[in-house]
Amino acid sequence: MIWCRSALVGGQFRDAVSIGVDGSGRIDSITCSAPVGDSDLRLGSVAPGFVNTHSHLFHRALRGSVIGDDFWSWRDAMYRLAAALDPDTYYELARGVYAEMVAAGYTGVGEFHYLHHAPDGRRYPGHAMEQAVAHAAIDAGIRLVLLDTCYLHGGIGAELSPAQKRFGDGTTTAWIERWHDLRDVLPSSPLVRLGAALHSVRALTPTECAAAVAGLPDDVPLHVHVSEQRRENEECLEMWGISPTQLLAEAGVASPRSTFVHATHISDADIALITQTGVTVSLCPTTEADLGDGIARISELIGARVPLSIGSDQNVVSDPFAEMRLLEATARLGSGRRGVLTAGQLWLVGTLMGQVSLYGDDAEGVPGLRVGDWADLVEIDESSTRLAGVDPLQWPLTATADDVAATIVGGAPLPRSDGSGLRAALAGLREAAAA
Repeated sequence: MIWCRSALVGGQFRDAVSIGVDGSGRIDSITCSAPVGDSDLRLGSVAPGFVNTHSHLFHRALRGSVIGDDFWSWRDAMYRLAAALDPDTYYELARGVYAEMVAAGYTGVGEFHYLHHAPDGRRYPGHAMEQAVAHAAIDAGIRLVLLDTCYLHGGIGAELSPAQKRFGDGTTTAWIERWHDLRDVLPSSPLVRLGAALHSVRALTPTECAAAVAGLPDDVPLHVHVSEQRRENEECLEMWGISPTQLLAEAGVASPRSTFVHATHISDADIALITQTGVTVSLCPTTEADLGDGIARISELIGARVPLSIGSDQNVVSDPFAEMRLLEATARLGSGRRGVLTAGQLWLVGTLMGQVSLYGDDAEGVPGLRVGDWADLVEIDESSTRLAGVDPLQWPLTATADDVAATIVGGAPLPRSDGSGLRAALAGLREAAAA
């Protein structure tokens, strides 16, 4: 049993909440106004763990860097960094990045993974890069959905560049075969699940998108980058005569199991298609601001009742509160009004909508702990000066990752990393990249 001085249940912070956890690590009971038991794990103020639906863990090495003047020059630097990674360095970096996420209150992450092969495109034996990510997540204690990515072209109508060789499998058939083989060899752990991703309409043709979807089981979460940059829209319109959203819908990619990442530059017609097909949108506000992507149409997405989740993307920061707060700030900048998302909606975006995106959970529209969900929790230090005088429901607008006192996954508290492993991994990677 876990006893909380207060916990977010049914849209409110309720006092003296007792949480029962079954042998599989799921919540099997929630009792409010409950006495504390002698053997209970005692916590303070508790909410569901945050879910990070979009991460590129190796981008963490570029944190704080100002490279070039736009997304495309930043991308070139990212490719140089990717070339320096091998399975051993990837594991060390991933373990450190995931430990940092855990300390920030993330209990689950969707890793949009395309560093499949050696820099020259040759395959590592035994899916070594994918195994590195999976074992790093297990060791860090975070719940991982490995979104293995199909990446076939270097741009619309372009072959993969030398820097992109390690991302590709050549054909959709080869990617599908590797995906199914990977599913059979990933570690057997409740923390690890295999999902899928299509990189973008820049990396696959409409025919390839349709073939990739046809080769996947129906219950697999499917993610894709969509309209992060205006240039993607312009090139897609020039080549195919339609927007990326329309292309993906016509190719059968858009469905309730799908998540469109960014969706920054979308039209009213695109929003209508996203709504009709039940797609979730993953917004990554700190990354979108860092890269100068533009202001997403958050107010319109909310108005259309599109489910929204958050992602850390390039890991500019590891802080779910920063993502939620900037999401609302971006919505205000785009609409000219305050309170575009209520505090309850922000809690949903940071927690339950992430579960919908990565785990296929049902969404009831009310934030809080629920029987049947994983016992993935975050304890927030209500004694923080930042939170003084603030209604707990408003914490998404005021708290930071530094206010996370403990992170619990599957009912078990996780140790907090001192960051030494991440520092060592980053130092080694930067040295390799400079060589």
